[in-house]
Amino acid sequence: MEQENDIVLTADGHRRISEELEHLRTVRRREVADRIRESKTFGEFAENSEYEDAKNEQAFVEGRVLELKLVLQNASVLAPEDIPTDVVGLGSKVTVRDMDSKEQWEYTIVGSIEADPSEDRISDESPVGESLMDHKVGDVVEVRVPAGKAKYKIIKINK
Repeated sequence: MEQENDIVLTADGHRRISEELEHLRTVRRREVADRIRESKTFGEFAENSEYEDAKNEQAFVEGRVLELKLVLQNASVLAPEDIPTDVVGLGSKVTVRDMDSKEQWEYTIVGSIEADPSEDRISDESPVGESLMDHKVGDVVEVRVPAGKAKYKIIKINK
């Protein structure tokens, strides 16, 4: 069994993080270096806000590169057979129906590292994700949302 602090990624999440790391290494580093080189022509470093901005951006890029390297070094990737379909778990795609509005959504439950609510990839630690975990098709779960409480019925669970 995995320790609580282990990083677990879906195969898609691992791919996305690897692609972001490669982009930062090959494209962003070069762009930032070009900005630094260009900003040196704008005058003294002490009074050069363009240079300062470029150096700050460089620090951010290098910090993100380190962060992503650590994630990939310490992560385990979920095998397709490890993604449950009988109950909601990490990697599950869950279709839920709001019991009030009758709207349906499909969420993929992922670890917090790869969560992206704009793409319906929600963390197992988020209010919705945590409420759905370990429930089965047909279960109605209560979720604390900013507007109060919502009830979602689990319609389907797949990979």
